[in-house]
Parts: sequence; structure tokens; C-alpha cells
Amino acid sequence: MRRKLKKTAKIGSVTIVALSLAYFFPVAVIIFVLCGIWDVSRNRELDAGVFKQYFFRNGITTWLASPLNILLDLLALPFLNKGVYQLGDLPADYQKEIRDLITIVENLDLVRRLEQHTKGLRRAMFFFKWYGRNVESKIEVPEFQVDFRYVRTIGVSMFRGRESTSRHFGPFRPTLRVLYSINKITDRESYIRVGDAENHWRDKRLFIFDDTLLHQSFNKADTERYVLFVDILRPSYVNFVVDLAVAAIRLIFKSFNGIFYKNWKLVNN
Repeated sequence: MRRKLKKTAKIGSVTIVALSLAYFFPVAVIIFVLCGIWDVSRNRELDAGVFKQYFFRNGITTWLASPLNILLDLLALPFLNKGVYQLGDLPADYQKEIRDLITIVENLDLVRRLEQHTKGLRRAMFFFKWYGRNVESKIEVPEFQVDFRYVRTIGVSMFRGRESTSRHFGPFRPTLRVLYSINKITDRESYIRVGDAENHWRDKRLFIFDDTLLHQSFNKADTERYVLFVDILRPSYVNFVVDLAVAAIRLIFKSFNGIFYKNWKLVNN
């Protein structure tokens, strides 16, 4: 009952703020509402629950960023946002950089090194590079801290068995999310779902998608799941402009990246 009242109060607060803004800044509110409706409508399996989550729950940040994200969509043309990508959908030089990074990971024995720092944790996140800036970590991996042409974030996420995220939206769209299963998983119950697309790590270790779409990660298996967590610049003929957006996001949120991973234990310095 208390949880239900808390949710109702939150929705009521958001509604009051939205109505107040609509009264004093009607044009701006109309623009944000229209951008939000277009943005959330990109999700597949669209229903009232998705709209509710986008406008009233953990999608609010994505909604507030929707004008910027739509601008980035326009700047990326003629490279249309496919939502879920195959490696071959990306330009050849992007594919090479991703393959090179995977080769580095395969030669690092990374899981064994990470395991020393995840004992007792249900869910952990390591960062080595965040929006283009190197991050100090308990584990030194110089190969991750070189200057990449397209890679802007490198991390590793760890789930224990029987651990999953809630459904959520990523906030910003200057990058695409690249995930790669570091440890070889044999159970099909470890997977990620984006709309109506599911990727089971046992069957396919590489998955690329637009993380501003509603998604959810599952590890219903009994074993740990370690996944390389990478952001790459979106393909564009004006990459320098897209990269400026990445740099601006890093500067604005440089001390607050934990707010995006509040349900994770950030294992860094």
C-alpha cells in the first residue's frame, strides 16, 4: 500500500510540475511533448505502459533529452537509426574497431581479474573509459585507455545468477551501445531484450543497439554473466559534431555518472 501511495504521489508531483510549466511556457511544453511522443513511439511493442514509463517514471530523463536526441538523429542522416544493429550494418571502419576491441578482450583474461573485486556483489560495473575520458580503475588495462576513433565508453557489467535489471531507457543518443559477452555462457536464460528483440548470450555474444529504446537485461541462470559495455559514436558525416555532444554530456555529468547506475556497485578507484 505504501509503495502504491509513493508511486501515486510521484506521478501527481510530475503532473503538477508539467501543468505549471504548460501555463507559464506553453510553446516550450508543446515542443517537448511532441518530441517526447515521437521519441517514445520509436519503441516496438508500444502500449500504455511504455508511455507511462517514459513520461512519468524512469524515462523522464530521456524525454527531457528528446529534442537533443532528435537533432542527433537528423545529424546522423543518411544513416538511419535501425534500433537493433548487426555488425555488418555499420561502416567498415566501425566494424574493424569493434573487432579489434573484442580481440583485445579475448586476450586479457579479464574475468579472472575482475572476479577478485566482485565477491559478495550481486551486480557490479567497472569503467575504464567514460564518454571519451579515461577513468582510473582498480584494474589497469592500458589497452582500454588508448585513443580510439569511435569508441567513447568502455566498461564491464557483472550479474550474479538470478539477477536482472528493470525495464529502462538510456538518456542520450550520440552513441550506440555495443555489448559483448566476455565469459562463455551456456544457459539460454541469460539475455537482453530490446522491444520485441531478444539476444541470448549463449547463441550470440555480440549485440548492438540504441539504448534510448526501452530495454531490460536478464540473468536467470545460476552462473555469473560478464559483459563488455561499450559506447561508440553513431555513424554520421559530421562525426565531429556528434563527438561535441559526447564531450558536452561528459562535462555536464562528469561527477554524476553514478546517477545512471544507481542500482549497480561502481567498482573503480
